[in-house]
Amino acid sequence: MAAEGHAPTASEYIVHHLQHWQVDWSGHPVVQKAIVDFNVLNLDSILYALALGALGCFVMWLAARKATSGVPGRFQAAVEILVEMVDNQAKANIHNAQSRKFIAPLALTVFVWVFLLNAMDLLPVDLLPALWTQLHAATGGDPHHAYMRVVPTADLSTTLGLAVAVLFLRFWYSLKVKGAGGWGHELVTAPFGSHPVLWPVNLLMQCIEYIANTVSHGMRLFGNMYAGELVFMLIALMGGAMAMSLTGVLLPVGHVVAGFIWAVFHILVITLQAFIFMMLALIYLGQSHSAH
Repeated sequence: MAAEGHAPTASEYIVHHLQHWQVDWSGHPVVQKAIVDFNVLNLDSILYALALGALGCFVMWLAARKATSGVPGRFQAAVEILVEMVDNQAKANIHNAQSRKFIAPLALTVFVWVFLLNAMDLLPVDLLPALWTQLHAATGGDPHHAYMRVVPTADLSTTLGLAVAVLFLRFWYSLKVKGAGGWGHELVTAPFGSHPVLWPVNLLMQCIEYIANTVSHGMRLFGNMYAGELVFMLIALMGGAMAMSLTGVLLPVGHVVAGFIWAVFHILVITLQAFIFMMLALIYLGQSHSAH
């Protein structure tokens, strides 16, 4: 994490933890130089997202496999409550019963997946990065350049990728439900009217709306999870600073208390953010089924 011979400073510690395990498309390590670089892959976000997606699918499959028509157990009851909640929200926003056959399970998948991605923030900050550093060193790599971030939703590429996927679904359902002519007419006539002079203005406003919805959809989740990750890092630094001064002996107590309080509060944050992301996806997809 730092040069040999001295412990990392607080800023070095945070900068190291905020660096992704990045490779190019051929698998060679690289460092991202620009905000947008499609030649760089954040491999840690991809691997954790795939693993947690598979875990979420397995949990839901297990619940369906063990479901009984009798008195449900606690696990089945919890899953049934979750499924009913998502189904009610889908019915409230998607009035097309045929579309709901796909969108309702999709919304459930999004909620479970995003919740699991967010929940990685509850793991000890240094646990998985430290294990990865040891493994990297054992295989001949430089431990000071063993980067690993474990919260995929604190990665802007993850959250914007999910938001863009919702945008593509909006386009698909707009074409499917309204037809190319109907959707095209809506793009140039809403919101200011159908006069030909207003067509360019209406189209511009529609483009701005789509872009703003998509960016805010991804940025909201990213911003909350990124801030939560930073707070956990600052709390971790409290424990590491105990030997710096005589008064620092109380910092481990503050470290434990603050970490516990923030973790409990963060359980609400990760759940709420997963719910908000799912609800916005349903609302946007519902707009694709209705006329302006």
